[in-house]
Amino acid sequence: MEIVTEFSYTVREIEHCLIPLRDGTQLAARIWLPEVADPQTFPAILEYLPYRKRDGTAVRDALTHPWMAGQGYVCVRVDMRGNGESQGLMADEYLLQEQEDALEVIDWLCRQPWCDGNVGMMGISWGGFNGLQVAARQPEALKAIITLCSTDDRFADDIHYKGGNLLMENFGWAATMLNFSAAVPDPLLVEDWKSLWHQRLDAMPLLAETWLQHQTRDDYWRHGSVCEDYAQIKAAVYAVGGWGDAYRNTVSRLMENLPGPKKAMLGPWIHKYPHFAVPNPAIGFLQEAKRWWDHWLKGVDNGVMDDAACTFYLQDILPPKGSYAERPGVWVQTAGWPDPQVQWTDFSLGEHGLNPGAQPLVTTRSICSPLTTGLHQGEYCAIWFGPDGPTDQRRDDAHSLCFDSQPLTEPLALLGDARLKLRLASDTACGQLVARLNAVAPDGQVTQISYGVLNLTLREDFSRVTPVVPGEPMDVHLNLDHIGMRLPAGYRLRLALSTGSFPLLWPSRELTTLTLLPTLQSLQLPVFTGAAVDCPFEAPQSATPVAMEVLRAAAPKRTLIEDVGSGEVCVKIEDDLGAVRFTDHGLSVDQRCTEQYRTLPWDPLSTRADIEWHYRVGRDQWAVEVESHLSVHADAEWFYIEAEQTAWEQGQLEHRRQWSKRVARVAL
Repeated sequence: MEIVTEFSYTVREIEHCLIPLRDGTQLAARIWLPEVADPQTFPAILEYLPYRKRDGTAVRDALTHPWMAGQGYVCVRVDMRGNGESQGLMADEYLLQEQEDALEVIDWLCRQPWCDGNVGMMGISWGGFNGLQVAARQPEALKAIITLCSTDDRFADDIHYKGGNLLMENFGWAATMLNFSAAVPDPLLVEDWKSLWHQRLDAMPLLAETWLQHQTRDDYWRHGSVCEDYAQIKAAVYAVGGWGDAYRNTVSRLMENLPGPKKAMLGPWIHKYPHFAVPNPAIGFLQEAKRWWDHWLKGVDNGVMDDAACTFYLQDILPPKGSYAERPGVWVQTAGWPDPQVQWTDFSLGEHGLNPGAQPLVTTRSICSPLTTGLHQGEYCAIWFGPDGPTDQRRDDAHSLCFDSQPLTEPLALLGDARLKLRLASDTACGQLVARLNAVAPDGQVTQISYGVLNLTLREDFSRVTPVVPGEPMDVHLNLDHIGMRLPAGYRLRLALSTGSFPLLWPSRELTTLTLLPTLQSLQLPVFTGAAVDCPFEAPQSATPVAMEVLRAAAPKRTLIEDVGSGEVCVKIEDDLGAVRFTDHGLSVDQRCTEQYRTLPWDPLSTRADIEWHYRVGRDQWAVEVESHLSVHADAEWFYIEAEQTAWEQGQLEHRRQWSKRVARVAL
């Protein structure tokens, strides 16, 4: 990545600024402005997050915001209420209060002497979510947004539930926010930091309980899901995602449903900004963002909307591996989504495997997977640059019902969501269906292409439970996650069906056997027929990286542990984020997490999750530490949540709180 130090404008930074809200709360902001001799106004670009501007996002902020400010924009990075150096308390994610505060921030921006009244919002993940949500509120000044790695549907496609199934990551994320929300304001910036810190610790929400109380797509999840009414978004939207990210499905849905101006980009990346993401190729995302902002915030006729509406990276298939430094492939473009260059090709699950055309299954096929199936599926969302991706699928395939195609006689390019239609029966009143689309190499290695999951009690509608009647036929439709991949001749396609995926999903309350019934069982694949294009993006650039000293290098790790005597399997994820010291203000930060997920192969009620977070921050002789623990297990009727948070200053106990909760199993 090229580091740029000379810009059109000299950049001035306001390290800490307080934005007053109507209720008296003040939100902390960090601002980068173009330095000019004469009074001049510029558009403002807002990034609005709970992750602490002082240290939480400081590394990426330094790469991004000064670069854009040097192009003639005021970049404003705001911490939400209850986070960082902002006042107030945060009770949950994506609340109405969060949106109302953002509207007030936008109004404040427009009243500043350096703002010309035109505002954009840019953000990834949480910041991508609220960019869409605030755009749906239609503030007049918000002309355009760039939303990265985000969702339009908080129940169907977020970190809590997938296909109506409870994601283990629901608890991983709840534990993360429990610890992140306990971070201390910096005493150099906030005089009454200790009082503010104690207020947060005393009012800390147990989000694991909140999220588990909503097991169907109810009003809690509809709030903040812009798919409820795409027409509410009038601002121009640039949707950006990565094939290695959990939120890749959102990009095509936004392109298909937003009525206003829109563009899309999907690259090979995990959950990161594309100018420093992995795997490579990274791109000149900042230059592309500048073209977007120049057009929508400055009225520059630069042709950005004359380009192809969608740009996708088709990855070449590689041997299976938990992470990649680079993904070879090609760029392709479409005029929109859906696009006539994507043609649907029909396959059927037949007596002799995965066959082109319509060949009904003649005999029944049953599967009851051990609960340890899915150990090689990978994590729901790759965030920390660890080995989080799917590895060789052969061991999970051995516990699945597999349908293989004949070797491909010519290359195959896939772009879109594979669509599965099955007729099946369950021997219990519940059940999970997991479908993985894999590629089998000539040497036998198996790489996962995509997957989809479905809670059979929510098969008809995610908003209501439809009881499963044991033995009664069910027609189910399951769309797999979007794909952008090229396979050479000689590979075989494999559809692998299982009754669970651990530790991706919390298992159903009963061990279930699913039976495919004798009828047409079909799979539609999205085949891309267009040609590759030269890379339409410039090489990646950034501003000067933040000045910091690495005290302990980050060392993410994922380990599979099997007790041969009992058969219990433990997946241990060690997300050691390392320890650093910011040399410009002296703050040192140390963060590490350990997640452990356990289950026995044939006992769904043996499953449990245990997550620990450790956070330490200090400067000179001052130091604060917070430890957070979250444990979850379940019986057939209830989930049980145990949590504890302990905080120290200078080694002296400052706060301890414990939770013990139970939540009824309704749809799970």
